[in-house]
Amino acid sequence: MRYELQIALRYLRARRREAFISVTTLFTATGVMIGVAALTIVIAVMNGFEADLRERVLSLTPQIQILNYENPMTDYSAIEAGANQIAGVEGSDPFLVGQAMISSAHGISGVLIRGVEPDNPVVIAELGRYVDRGALSSLSRKYPADSSGSGAAPIAAIAIGGALADKCKLKPGDTVKLVAPILSGPDSELTTKSASFEVGAIFDSGVNYIDKGIVFVNLPVAQTFFGREGKVDGVEVRLANLDDTARVTAALSRAFPHPYRVRNWIEFNQAASAGFAMLKRVYSLVLLLLIGVAAFNLVATLIMVVMEKRKDIAVLITMGATQGGVRLIFVMKGLIVGAAGTAAGLILGGLGCFILARYHFITIPREIYGISTLPIEVAPLSFVGVAAASLTLCLLASLYPARQASRELPTAILRS
Repeated sequence: MRYELQIALRYLRARRREAFISVTTLFTATGVMIGVAALTIVIAVMNGFEADLRERVLSLTPQIQILNYENPMTDYSAIEAGANQIAGVEGSDPFLVGQAMISSAHGISGVLIRGVEPDNPVVIAELGRYVDRGALSSLSRKYPADSSGSGAAPIAAIAIGGALADKCKLKPGDTVKLVAPILSGPDSELTTKSASFEVGAIFDSGVNYIDKGIVFVNLPVAQTFFGREGKVDGVEVRLANLDDTARVTAALSRAFPHPYRVRNWIEFNQAASAGFAMLKRVYSLVLLLLIGVAAFNLVATLIMVVMEKRKDIAVLITMGATQGGVRLIFVMKGLIVGAAGTAAGLILGGLGCFILARYHFITIPREIYGISTLPIEVAPLSFVGVAAASLTLCLLASLYPARQASRELPTAILRS
């Protein structure tokens, strides 16, 4: 063991008259521990929120879309077949989107109607797991024609969100009316079309704007309702792994050149993703400053140690210790204190993440966040990053006292 490390470890064990310095060192290590633990827990919570929000939003919104900006898409079966051949694609489904008003005896609301194939595995995987009342398969049910011509009998089933169901006081089996603006005729005259639908399923994704504003119907029904038989707005592609987004997007762009346009979820949610990333950086910076405050307490602690050990420093230099060796003693002491606080903070942070993930004793408003407890996602690299940042701050805090110690003149110290 190098003599610098031996002396640094010896200086951590204070004698009775140096007890104050020892207590100050302990408080410094405790401050580093609290800062590291707080930062690791906050990063895990922010990662959990980001992952949970991304999973819920991308479950009911497209991951990748193939669109045609020039003409209505009629060859969507061939596009589906071609997209499914791309490595990394889990499945695809065509969709059609239109706006309408939904009304019941208890309320009215504007909605976005999304025509999908309810038997498609992609739709079942995305929407099916959020259905808590009714059944997604009801969208495929055939309804008899309304012989009375009154339009009161439902023509098909729809799936609505829980927030919309609460607003309009609806339950599975209730009948609602959809009224949509339609452009028809050679002069594209604006008319309206209405029809009655039965509430076949109610889903709860936890994302308020989806649960309140999106209604799902069978694709052929939507095509007939909007007067767009045989046409769709695009084909949605579902990925096996979101990390392959860029690669699959590039492959689809090559497979479907102009007039097709391939867009992915990063483009759709660019503003939200950037805002969330900035928020996480701000929180991390604030808590990193907390570690910095604790780490720079080392400056005062080490300066006191240097003042207390001036005679020891003079003796060491007289015996042949170099200035670099003296500096290394106090840098090592600072790093040992910082490493002890960092290690304890990582353990405390990991324990806190485990407790929060297992026992869910902190509750948050579900109507705002879509979940009732804090989500936790522990990333090992975040722990490594926090540890590196903490040790770097402790190292920087140790440099000035170590430099001052190495500049002590033994003759002046021993003469005094």
